[in-house]
Amino acid sequence: MRIRTEKNTDNEAISKVQYAAFKDHPMHQPGAEPVEHIIVERLRAAGALTLSLVLEEAGEIVGHIAFSAASMGATPGDWHLLGPVGILPAHQRTGLGNALVGQALRLLREGGATGVVLVGDPAFYQRFGFRAVEGLTWPGVPSQYVLALPFTGVVPQGDIAGHAAFG
Repeated sequence: MRIRTEKNTDNEAISKVQYAAFKDHPMHQPGAEPVEHIIVERLRAAGALTLSLVLEEAGEIVGHIAFSAASMGATPGDWHLLGPVGILPAHQRTGLGNALVGQALRLLREGGATGVVLVGDPAFYQRFGFRAVEGLTWPGVPSQYVLALPFTGVVPQGDIAGHAAFG
C-alpha cells in the first residue's frame, strides 16, 4: 500500500474510484447516479483542492480522498472540508479507508490546519475523533451526520460553507 499526493495523470483513475465507490451507495436514491466524482473534478478545475491523496495497491489507484476549504460563520481558522473519500468496492472493509483518512488527517494537522469538518457516517468517523458539535450545521442534513475534528481549541459553529462544487 502506498499513499501519495495526486498527480495530473491520476485524474481519470480518481474519477473511476469515486464513481465506483458511490455507485449503489445507500445514501443515494435507488437508481441515482453518483456525483462524487464530479465534485472532485469541479474542485480540481477550480484549484480548490487543499489536499488530494490517492491510495495505491500494486501500482493501481484503489482509493482517493479530497479536502477543500470550509468556513462556518464567524469561526476563525484554517478549516478543511473532507469529502469525498472513496475506495474501490473490492477493496472496501479492508482497512485501506482507515489508512487513507488517518494519513490525510495527520498531514493536515502537521500542516497547521485548525480542523476538519464533514457530512458523513458517525460510526465510521468517530474512530478518528470526529463528533457532532452543537451549533454546527449543514442545511438540510440531520445534525448527527455533521461532524467536526478540531485540532486546536477552536470549536466550529454555524452553517458549513464549502466550495460551490458541492452545490
